[in-house]
Amino acid sequence: MKIRKVVIPVAGWGTRSLPATKNVPKEMLPVYKKPTVQYVVEEAMQTGITDVVFVNNQNKRIIEDHFDYNLALEAVLERMGNKEMLQEVRKVAQMVNIITVRQKEQLGLGHAVLCAKEVIKDEPFAVMVGDDLLFDHEPGIKQLMEVALTENMPVVGVVDVPREKVSRYGILQAEEFAPDMYRVRGMMEKPRPEDAPSTLAMVGRYVLTPEIFTHLENLAPGKGGEIQLTDALQLLAKENRLLAVKLKGRRFDTGDWVDYLSANIYFALQDKALRSELIENLRSLLPAS
Repeated sequence: MKIRKVVIPVAGWGTRSLPATKNVPKEMLPVYKKPTVQYVVEEAMQTGITDVVFVNNQNKRIIEDHFDYNLALEAVLERMGNKEMLQEVRKVAQMVNIITVRQKEQLGLGHAVLCAKEVIKDEPFAVMVGDDLLFDHEPGIKQLMEVALTENMPVVGVVDVPREKVSRYGILQAEEFAPDMYRVRGMMEKPRPEDAPSTLAMVGRYVLTPEIFTHLENLAPGKGGEIQLTDALQLLAKENRLLAVKLKGRRFDTGDWVDYLSANIYFALQDKALRSELIENLRSLLPAS
């Protein structure tokens, strides 16, 4: 089972990040020197994935354009003799093969994945949601792929969250069968802390098999007429066909303003040219103790 394709849903409106996302897609908001979506594509590329399937809408073509050549800009950089930056912008266009499908109505994450069915066909595939960035370890999606290939089963990525935050996530009911590996028995979407079966929260990394499409097609729309991926995963869990892996690495939820700003600071601190001055400025902003 080789995984060549990743589905990245980008058609949503990014309401958590308004007003910044009024006219700029949330996936294009910069984290340090790159738009958020580029980190997601780079993570996929590091695992050997060759085809990126964007599930997009007509108003966000700027995302696809970012991964294309910009001949006018390249000509300017060439005339300036800025070879380093020229190479950098060309590298983005050469990363992976970009395929786009339209989600004509925003009807949930499950619907977005279903829109990619004709491109995926009968292959196993990855799904990566751009709100979650993972660093400081091997790529998050690779951690799932290794288990999916070994066990020949769909796998979801999870992290441990504080119990007071479980109401923000889909929470698993699961049994650990190896260190940081779980058999999923069920899940609850955004439960109250006292009702949550665990503190294992699903984040935006999945490795799925084509059987997911059958479940998605047969689902009745839920709240707001949406087709939720969680509901289809619940059906896989009932069939004992779903595993979970606790992801290692530093995670940033870029839909959360604290995490988004922290991610920018995290990457800026890795830049030796900025680090000292940035630390000084940050210290000056803190109130005196």
